[in-house]
Amino acid sequence: MRPLLACLLLALALPASAQIYKYIDSNGNTVFTNQPPDGTQAETVNLPPTNTVETQAPSLPIDSSANDTPQDEAPYAVLNLTGIPDDEAMRSNNGTFIVGVDIQPRLQPGHRLRLILDGEPYGQASNVPSLQVTNVERGEHSLAVAVVAEDRIVQQSATETFTVQRISVNSPARPPVTPPRPTPRPAN
Repeated sequence: MRPLLACLLLALALPASAQIYKYIDSNGNTVFTNQPPDGTQAETVNLPPTNTVETQAPSLPIDSSANDTPQDEAPYAVLNLTGIPDDEAMRSNNGTFIVGVDIQPRLQPGHRLRLILDGEPYGQASNVPSLQVTNVERGEHSLAVAVVAEDRIVQQSATETFTVQRISVNSPARPPVTPPRPTPRPAN
């Protein structure tokens, strides 16, 4: 069986090393062929050696979920929130604001960003590095961002504390509204 296979492979390789001939037919067209024509003068075409590429053994992707040992290195060198004031209160009359996420390298496929507000997951996970917080009550809060893959937290940023300041109708900063004085009617 093996000698037959070897003969077949050699037979397939023969046309690759065959001679090429070039001639001009009766209509003036240039013709290339592997057999010299009868009665027509043909010139031999010398071809440069064929390009070859050595095959490389395929490498298997590393499956990090197969390892039961915890990874010491985080997949992201930089992961932190931006746009949160450091020392002053965040003024937001309706409690809605946007925070940015500084992440390097870029978010990997299958990973999403999710906010952690006051220790609880907040909102939907997203692949956009700009996340919105809506209707947060006034007062002090903590906020972090986590990179999640499905329901598992891959990496989490440091928690930042901030204060939301919202306008209230009870706010002493508003001047009291005094009703207009009625104007006396003239007596008839």
